[in-house]
Amino acid sequence: MAKKVRQVIKIDEELCTGCGLCVPACAEGAIQIIDGKARLVSERYCDGLGACLGECPVGAISFEEREAEEFDESSVETHLKAIGRKSEHHSHEAEEHNQIGGFGCPGARIMDFRNSGAQVEAGEARFKSELSQWPIKLYLVNPSAPYFENADLLIAADCTPFAYASLHPDFLKGRAVVIGCPKFDDSDIYLSKLTQIISQNNIKSITVLHMEVPCCFGMAALAEKAAAAAGKNIPIETKVVTLRGELEE
Repeated sequence: MAKKVRQVIKIDEELCTGCGLCVPACAEGAIQIIDGKARLVSERYCDGLGACLGECPVGAISFEEREAEEFDESSVETHLKAIGRKSEHHSHEAEEHNQIGGFGCPGARIMDFRNSGAQVEAGEARFKSELSQWPIKLYLVNPSAPYFENADLLIAADCTPFAYASLHPDFLKGRAVVIGCPKFDDSDIYLSKLTQIISQNNIKSITVLHMEVPCCFGMAALAEKAAAAAGKNIPIETKVVTLRGELEE
């Protein structure tokens, strides 16, 4: 089977305790406990979306970008039947995922709300949601998703929506968004994903929104590095939110 450079899980066998929590978390059955350790059964079964990441209590699972066999939906279906597991994906969802390069985590299914009328008007004294897409986690977004083309991109740190009350009307409205945490996540994966988004689409502008804490400043650096790596000259604006929910001048 042909190989290409993509994200695949990486299991640190020294850290792995063999607890098995990651096994049911992988809807494709790509992980099994073998000889007391979690192991990737086949690259073809790993969709690279990371549903297993949050289940490992010792942090033994991460993602790496390397040359690997392409994810193969039909092989996954055959594999699941062989090990007696039912597929968690309906056929129409699987077809949609296959068309856009994603499969595995139902929460990672691409949804474009821009022209669907899906935005809900909020009640009195509340803002309406300006979210125009799903997913938003940088780990999960597909760089080829249609909402990135000709988009103004917002790169926001995870904490900013909780500190800055007017994020939806002030920053999210009219923008595609990706969120992440530069302190706790893999910055190399972030850089790779942002570079793909910028290189594969016509990104008109980038706004980076992060907290005033030192660890958060890495978001702006990642945006600049990604634009440079993609060879694109894109205006980048950085906004900093204080711990009291105000914008720094």
